[in-house]
Amino acid sequence: MGGLRRSALVLAAAAVAAFAGPASAAGDLWATVNLCDTAAHPGDIGIRASMPGRPRGTARRMRFRLQYEADGGRWRYVSHADSAWQTLRRARGRPIESGWTFSFGALSNPTRFRGVVRFQWRRGGEVVRRAHRVTEAGHVSTKGADPAGYSAATCEMG
Repeated sequence: MGGLRRSALVLAAAAVAAFAGPASAAGDLWATVNLCDTAAHPGDIGIRASMPGRPRGTARRMRFRLQYEADGGRWRYVSHADSAWQTLRRARGRPIESGWTFSFGALSNPTRFRGVVRFQWRRGGEVVRRAHRVTEAGHVSTKGADPAGYSAATCEMG
């Protein structure tokens, strides 16, 4: 391979790596149910999410929505269960977490819920990257879990 072509490939790979961040950054992008109708929080469902602190120099936003499992196992969005876009504090290159709690009264039928979190990275008012995650188990959040360390893909209430 010619030197010029090799140099172009190396520069392209470096640019992709700089934008994407380290390989571990993918593990910093997650969503989980960290609260599900407990004695201390009856009727509440908490969704917690994390996003990488890279690329640096971008503003970060998250939007939390809730879905319920309908007949036939299809997931539908819950009306009015939408946090709208939440602007996060500066990440300074580190992963950043945020969360949202949805409150319900007593439900007459058992219902299973899950969260959907959308992520945006913005620079100068323009979206430069987007992602989304459906809640999954196995993520320890920095705060808000009840009980401590709780992480689930779904929450069943009613």
